[in-house]
Amino acid sequence: MVQLHSSSSPSAATEGESATLGKAVSRAGELLGLSQQSLATILGVSRPTVTRLVRGRYALSRHRAHEWEMATLFVRLFRSLDALVGHGETARAWLNGPNTDLGARPIELVLSAEGLVRVLHYLDAHRGRI
Repeated sequence: MVQLHSSSSPSAATEGESATLGKAVSRAGELLGLSQQSLATILGVSRPTVTRLVRGRYALSRHRAHEWEMATLFVRLFRSLDALVGHGETARAWLNGPNTDLGARPIELVLSAEGLVRVLHYLDAHRGRI
C-alpha cells in the first residue's frame, strides 16, 4: 500500500491514496485482462461502479472498508504475480489456467474474498522462494 507523507491535510492524503489505489486497481485489471464484471465481483461493488472507477469518476474509500480491503488485496495479488511471471500474456495464462496446487483456476478463486486471499498466500509463498 502507498504511504503518503506530506504537510497537507489528512483529507488530501486520503484523496491521494484513493486516487492511487483506484488507478492501481484499474490498471491491474486491464493488464490481467479482467472484465469489469469480474473486477466488480472481486471488489464487491456493482459493474457501473467499476466503470466509474476506471473512468476516474469514483473514488475508493477507507470508509467503505470491504471494497478498500479487497482493492488492496487485489493490487497485492497483481504485484506478486508480476514479480513472479510479469504482467503480460504469461500472467493472464497463469490466472486463467488450471492450477493443481489450488485445485481450480486462480481466476475462479479470486472472485471470492476467501479465494483471493488463498491465491495471494500461494503467490506470496512462491515469491518467498525467489
